[in-house]
Amino acid sequence: MNKEKLGNQLKFVVHKHFASRLHFDFRLELDGILKSWAVPKGPSIDPKDKRLAVMVEDHPLDYNDFEGVIPEGNYGAGKVYIWDYGTYHAREAEDKESSSLILKKGLEKGHLTFILNGKKLKGEFALIRLKKASPDDWLLIKKNDEFAGKADESFLIAPGEKQENSH
Repeated sequence: MNKEKLGNQLKFVVHKHFASRLHFDFRLELDGILKSWAVPKGPSIDPKDKRLAVMVEDHPLDYNDFEGVIPEGNYGAGKVYIWDYGTYHAREAEDKESSSLILKKGLEKGHLTFILNGKKLKGEFALIRLKKASPDDWLLIKKNDEFAGKADESFLIAPGEKQENSH
């Protein structure tokens, strides 16, 4: 994948991960690492869908390029596809630095609002920490904008996955 074109902007990646259970890993670059959430049902572009997103351990920034197989016996063993990637910024931000500051404050407060510019995911989204649950339990929500809509199940297929499964 050629990500050099993304320039000096914060990056995001969504991995489709066939581990012990299929889920999607939603990862946002922040402070030189990838803040990560496991999203069991995958992201949605329908504002009515509030998707559970469980915060997991941070990942190294170079993991945003990872696609392949995590070997049996290792944590997260299974196939990993890059489902979507692109850049993102805080809704109110003008540049990478102000975006990072706003997003860090939002992370501490448990409410981040950001704009994704990916291949599949575009427009405004929010991550909101659930108050009466585990501190790792968040909701990933698509805001109602021009990129909102209803998606069929084919929306959740990763690019490389189609080719592999067609054999």
